[in-house]
Amino acid sequence: CEESTAEKSLIVELSHLLFFVTDRKKFHTAPVGQAFRLRPFHVLVATGGGYAGYRKYEDYKLEQLEKKGIELPVKLASEWEVALYKSVPTRLLSRAWGRLNQVELPTWLRKPVYSLYIWTFGVNMKEAAVEDLHHYRNLSEFFRRKLKPQARPVCCLHSVISPSDGKILNFGQVKNCEVEQVKGVTYSLESFLGPRISTEDLHFREASPGNSFQQQLVTKEGNELYHCVIYLAPGDYHCFHSPTDWKVSHRRHFPGSLMSVNPGVARWIKELFCHNERVVLTGDWKHGFFSLTAVGATNVGSIRIYFDQDLHTNSPFYSKGSYNDFSFVSNNNKEGIPMRKGEHLGEFNLGSTIVLIFEAPKDFKFHLKAGQKIRFGEALGSL
Repeated sequence: CEESTAEKSLIVELSHLLFFVTDRKKFHTAPVGQAFRLRPFHVLVATGGGYAGYRKYEDYKLEQLEKKGIELPVKLASEWEVALYKSVPTRLLSRAWGRLNQVELPTWLRKPVYSLYIWTFGVNMKEAAVEDLHHYRNLSEFFRRKLKPQARPVCCLHSVISPSDGKILNFGQVKNCEVEQVKGVTYSLESFLGPRISTEDLHFREASPGNSFQQQLVTKEGNELYHCVIYLAPGDYHCFHSPTDWKVSHRRHFPGSLMSVNPGVARWIKELFCHNERVVLTGDWKHGFFSLTAVGATNVGSIRIYFDQDLHTNSPFYSKGSYNDFSFVSNNNKEGIPMRKGEHLGEFNLGSTIVLIFEAPKDFKFHLKAGQKIRFGEALGSL
């Protein structure tokens, strides 16, 4: 009887031990199995991010060849490469970067953080209205720093000035409804600006079967359509200004993607600017149609237009492939928003791109060279 009781006790203890071991095995193996379970999102992020890094390295090599004066061949991305790049969650990353920029830095950390940025991107702090790095509470304030009034004198002799600091990627006449983002790589004028705006907002030429989209934008006989593309690097002054005296009558916002717009990527992806989020301001100047487009990019989801409080860029509530319009012309304001040459117009969160498309007489001349550095206030062209 005692042996039977002892055997039963041993069996109970063994069963408890077996249960404990089995339970521990489950406890340890379940999370491991979950940790190594691959999901499509993880694969897309890993492959897309890795490929984006590879492209960055390729861009660096191309820049080195360009500095040596070697002409670079045009090699456009295939559809699958563009789709792979788009798989990277750049909009989400840009929103996260925007929030990080607004985090207030401890006073002791500001100088080393900003000094690293200044050294990396070659920022000239002697031009800043406030040179003391401790003054800027967060990265966002530092990016949007104001300049001393005398740092950027506005040219009065020429009709169109540079709206920002940056690098001239391309300029010239618009031909065959195609605009060059860099030499040899074009995008569609209509895809970039979107469908023709109602003639109630702008006095476009009436559409007819013989008129192309480009011809509809030209309002005066004998005029031509011109364009200029300015790339703002991370180290550049991030605000942009009015390039001439004009009236803004309409705003069109395209949510789009947020791919990089540096010259290497612009040379690689056709219609890059049409893929990306952008804010198109259209109106007229003394020679007819005039437009300024602020193009977003990776970590530049935030595009601000000072007189447009209803504009909210890189919002999760907008879907790619759509656009929304807003008219500044109303019963109380028949002319829109008047802008003076050199007046503050807006700002980027980091570097990006400005595209000007405007109408002017045939004797309009650009005073530029492709690839040159330019600063806000310097001449772009004149009659």
